[in-house]
Parts: sequence; C-alpha cells; structure tokens
Amino acid sequence: MKIRYLVLSLVLLTGSAAPGQSNSGELRLKITDPLGLGVKTRVELLSEANQYRAEFVTDDAGNSVAKRLPFGVYQIKIGQEGFAPVSETLEVRSALPTEYKVQLRLASKTATVTVRAADTIIDPYRPGAVEELGEDLIENRPASLPGRSLQDLVNSQPGWLYEGNAVLHPRGSEYQTQFVVDGIPLTDNRSPSFGPEIEADDVDSMAIYTAGFPAEYGRKMGGVIEVNTERDVPPGLHGDVVLTGGSFDTGGAFAQAQYVWGHNAFGVSADGSMTDRYLNPVVPENFTNAGTTGDFTARYERDFTKSDHLSLLVRHALSRFEIPSEQIQETAGQLQNGDNLETMGIVSYQHIFSPDVVADLRGMVRDTSSDLWSNEFSTPTIAFLNNNFREGYFKGSISIHHGRQEWKAGIESDTLSLHERFNDRITDPTQFDPGTPATFSFLGSHADLEQSAFVQDMIRLGAWTVSAGLRWDHYQLLVIRNAVSPRLAVARYFKPADLVVHASYDRAFQTPSFENILLSSSPTIQSLNPNVLRLPVLPSYGNYFEVGMTKGIFGKVRLEANYYRRYANNYADDDQLLNTAVSFPIAFEKSVIYGAEGKLEIPEWGRFSGFVSYSYMVGNVWLPVTGGLFLGQEATDATIKVTGHFPDSQDQRNTVRGRVRFQINKRLWAAGGLEYGSGLPFEFDGNVAEALAQYGQQVVDRINFDRGRVKPGLSVDASLGAEIYKTERLSVRMQADVENLNNRLNVIDFGGLFSGNAIGPPRSQSLRLTTSF
Repeated sequence: MKIRYLVLSLVLLTGSAAPGQSNSGELRLKITDPLGLGVKTRVELLSEANQYRAEFVTDDAGNSVAKRLPFGVYQIKIGQEGFAPVSETLEVRSALPTEYKVQLRLASKTATVTVRAADTIIDPYRPGAVEELGEDLIENRPASLPGRSLQDLVNSQPGWLYEGNAVLHPRGSEYQTQFVVDGIPLTDNRSPSFGPEIEADDVDSMAIYTAGFPAEYGRKMGGVIEVNTERDVPPGLHGDVVLTGGSFDTGGAFAQAQYVWGHNAFGVSADGSMTDRYLNPVVPENFTNAGTTGDFTARYERDFTKSDHLSLLVRHALSRFEIPSEQIQETAGQLQNGDNLETMGIVSYQHIFSPDVVADLRGMVRDTSSDLWSNEFSTPTIAFLNNNFREGYFKGSISIHHGRQEWKAGIESDTLSLHERFNDRITDPTQFDPGTPATFSFLGSHADLEQSAFVQDMIRLGAWTVSAGLRWDHYQLLVIRNAVSPRLAVARYFKPADLVVHASYDRAFQTPSFENILLSSSPTIQSLNPNVLRLPVLPSYGNYFEVGMTKGIFGKVRLEANYYRRYANNYADDDQLLNTAVSFPIAFEKSVIYGAEGKLEIPEWGRFSGFVSYSYMVGNVWLPVTGGLFLGQEATDATIKVTGHFPDSQDQRNTVRGRVRFQINKRLWAAGGLEYGSGLPFEFDGNVAEALAQYGQQVVDRINFDRGRVKPGLSVDASLGAEIYKTERLSVRMQADVENLNNRLNVIDFGGLFSGNAIGPPRSQSLRLTTSF
C-alpha cells in the first residue's frame, strides 16, 4: 500500500472509529482520606474469573483509570501506611465508565471486612460461557513455533481443534473463525499459511466465544476471539524484550515499548522469527519447511478530555515460507514457496455524551496479498498463485445505560476489492484423468460488499441475566443475500450453591471464505473436469444451541460444563490443491454437529494452579458439494460422491488437555501438561502401497485404514520458569519448554479428498528470555 493512500484513508476515517471488546468497560477510581482529600497510593485490582490482575498507582489527587476491563466482578485491595487496609468487590457491567470511590479510614479507628479472591472466581451475571485469557497465562504460555503463538493459546481451550498448519476449528466449523483485534473484525484465514501472525507477546488479554455471541458479531460465527493489544501502563517509558530459541533452528526476537506523558501515549512493537519447521510437514523427514516472519506496529493514543479519546495504529507484517514436500516430490527436486504481506491502519474515536451514553467509531484500511510459486521440478503440477485484496471497514456504535439495561446498537460496512491470479502446468499426466488440459490459467477480480446493523440489550433482573440481540446482514459477492439473526442468552445465579446455569440460542449467517472464491466458483473450472458441477459457494445459515453451567468449588476451583448442538445449511469447508497449502472454499449441503465440553480450573490454590479439560464432538456433513478445485482422481471422486453423509474432517470424538503449575518458591515454578486426541477421520483415495510411496512407513503405521481414522495422538509437555532478576523498575524471566516428551509421531491429518497431510512436532525444546522495564 502506498504511504500517501494509507495516511489519506486514516484522515478520512477519523470520524469513524470504536470500542475494544464487546463486553468491556472502564473503571475510574477515586481514593480519598477521611477529610475527602486525594491520596496517592498503590491499588491492586483482580478478577479470578477474568484472569485479570493488575496494580495501579493513583495520582496526587487520588485518581486512577483502568481501561478495557472485561465485564465481571473485581476485587480491589488497598494497603496504605497509616490507614486501615481495604478489600472490597465491585462490578463492571457497562461500556460507560464506572465511577468508584473509596474513602480510607485511619487504622486506629476501624477494622475492615476482608473480601476473598474466591468472590471473583465465577461471574454470577455472565449470560454465556466465555473463556478469558489474562496477562499471566499469556506471558507463561508454552512455547510455539513461529506463526502460531496466538493460535496455540486459542487451541488450548475446550471445543477448539487444529487441522494441518494451525488452522483453527471451533466446534467443528471450518474457516468460520474471526479475530476481533482492538475492536476490528478480521474475517480472513489467520493461520500461518494464509496470513502473518499477531504475536502473542503483543497481546494483553483475550476473550473467546463459542456460543452466546453478542449481536454485533457476524459473518464468521464458528468462534469469535476478541484480542486486546492496548496496554495500561503508568507514566514514563515501559516495555518488554523477548528472545527465543529452540529446536529446528528456531529463533526469534520481540520488543515493545510505550511512553506515556500527560494525556498522551505512544507505543511501538516489532518482532521477527525464523525456523526450519514453519508449516506442519507431510512426512516425518520435514522436507523443505523453512519460514521467516516479521511485523512492526506503531500506536498513538490521546485523551483530549475525560470524554474524548483518540487512537491511531499502523501495522505492517509479512511471512515467507517453503511448502513441505512429500517423499516423491522431494526425490523429484520440488520446491514451492509462499508468502503473505499485510499493511493496515486503524483509527478510533470515543466520545462520552453523558454518564449514560457513549459513542464509538472505528475505521480500518488494509492491503493483504498471498503468493505461491513452484520450481520446474514440481510434481504432479507446477502451480503459481497471486491473490490480493484491499479492504475498507467502518463501524459506528452507541451504548446506553438505562436502569437495569445496557443497550448497544450500531452499523458496520466492509468493502473488499478481490483480485485472483492462478495458473498451473501438469508435469505428471498419469496422476490426472485423460483429457485434462496440460495447462490452466485464471484471472479474476470482484468487489465484496457487506453491510450490517445490530441492536442488543443486557438486562439484569435479580439473579437472572438476559442478553438479547438482533442482527441484519447484507452480503454481495457472487450472490446477493440478506439475513436477520436473533440472539438470546439467559443465565440464573444460585448463590447458596455458587452456581450459574445458562442457555443460549444463536442464529448464524456465515459468509464463505473469500480466499480463491472467484476461481472456486468460476464455470471455467469445468474445462478441467466437465462432470463436476460448479456453482457459486453460498453463505451458510445455522442454528446454534447451548446449555451449560459454571460452579465455584471451595472458593478455589471453577467447574464449567456445556452441551451444544449446531445445525447448518451450506456448511463451509475447504478443498486443498494437491500438496500446495493452497485451498479453495467449498460448501456441503448441510451439517449436524453436537458435543459436550468440561473444564476444571484452579486459578490459584496454595502453590498450585492449572486446568484439565475434556471435549466430545460428533460432526456429520451431507453431500453434494459445490466449489473447490478438484484435480486428477479427486475430480472423479467428487463427481461420484453426490449423495449421502459422512463425518466432517474435524470429527474428533475425544480430546483431553491439561496443564498444572507448581510454584516451587517465590522465583521458580515448574509445569507439566498433556494433550490427547482420539484421531480425525480421513477419505484417502488411494491404497496402502500408494500411501507408503507418498508418506513412508512411519506415517502409515499411525493410520487405521479399516476405521478411516488417524490413530490417537498424545503429547506430554514440561516447562520450568524462573525470575532471575527483579527490582521495582526491571525484571528478567527465563522459561524452558519441552514439547512431546514422549516423542510420539502424532499424525494430525491424513491426505484425502477434503484434507491434506500433516505431522505434529517430535520431541523439541525451546528457551525464552523476557526482560520487562
């Protein structure tokens, strides 16, 4: 993107910017002495349910502001010399700033009632199940390969699964995940092979939804991940420097700094990494799999008044990588390379009209491109691809507090200019049907126009909480569709049992993935196989249901359990082009997915903390299929499979994850974890001999051809962390991680009609050094 275009677009959009998380607010504290005079003191704010813990220092007038707080119950602690200690609970339930005043009392004249952290272990008035990931979990997360640190955090939660190359699948949904970054929805694929990553070290907190979606979210409804990268830091210069290194010649560096003065804040962050295992290899030998990533972000924020806030952000990111080869391709000398580049600018503005009304406006422009190119030895085809799009996004919303109600309404508009170029040349005709053209090329452009409007209300009625919303969507790409989507979530708090019971219904209108959609839906594909029907890939319509509960146990343990069912027409999936990491959107006639999830979590019990989760899921899809780019035997199979149903590619029945951390002493901790999966289904179109030639004996040994499933996978992990230096201004931490201690060959996917091959990492080590100032 040209710099002048980016700057001009930011200026034009300054009147249109926005909120961060949907369910987040601001806390404005005022601390005074018995005479009402401001007190400069240190304040601790925490919420076990939201994994939030932070310290603030009030100014000379006793004021401090905590921004971007997820809705919930918080504990406030104040210990100031000469005054009685304070421990109180408070609630943040509105996008409007919450004013909270504390008057300290002299220590000799009063005793204070102690409020335990256990009072925040569950949120009694949250209408749905939301997983909150806080700063501590993000900082002490297990190591990740470059390109997937944020995805690994999401994948550690119940209900989420990886297929190959860190593509996230929430409750069986394919390509229906959206990241909402500082209030901006990114609905394109954010996995390593499709887009540059958002580095987890650059993230302050996350909220993850798989049900009970606020009406302001649409288009991609398999799962919504709210990501907050904005940080609240005291005046002065503060930041972090992170150095990483490990197996597969992996190395990386991240740095961020933020300077706060007066009503201004300016921050920058940058990171870069490299590895010899960027994507999931297709064979254990890990042929041709090097990758590099990098990004740079600059942000400026200013509070013009207590009622007006402006934020500007510019980000540029890239990734360059090799496509892993199979054994036959490696022998032939194949080398395929890919890259992704992204430049974006975001501007937001917030104005508080009154204590009960606040307006948020937000705008974004970005350019994104992805490429694939192949050398002359590539087999069975030499493929080249160049896709790029320019996106302009606008959103405006207003939040109104009225008695027991929190209203929010808004509009949004998203415009993409899509450009696709693809061509290939067959180098092994024996792999294709007779008559398949030796060469093929496609060039297409089209505008994607999407608009929406929403209104939602959260109502507090004693022990009941109701969240109700209505959303309207307009979609115009290759087809034109309109949809109205009601949303409803209800919760009831039983205080004596410390139990919240909730239920939700979400009507989902989901737009298809726009990566290669012009080619996938083009009638020119019929020249490759005239027997395969080509129709535009249609949006998906779904009905999602969930019931569940959250319970506190002994004030130390939180238990969550949910049961869900999802029904969808035009169920979205993808077809991978041979072994190129290039995919094309497809749609099945319908799907039915149901399952149950449970999570037992200990935020802190003595020296222990951790969790264990279990997920059970059953998913089926019904033929026929539309879209995709099927070549060779795949084209014949797609023609034959026109009726019936079978398990969807994310139908892993049993998934177990767990991690326990023990604080050895004040500066040293150890942790252990595991992940077990009962295995994904596959639709292999060859025989065992062909599988041996392509993937080798080790992979074939991990496949159950009779059941049509990958054999169960298990990875046992361990971590050791130490705080090696700490002062009031500087701290240095080190963490060592070992993944797959049992060194099992874990096959994630096995190559078939609707999925590619993917191998998990063997035993591997990493080291991370973090310096904070």
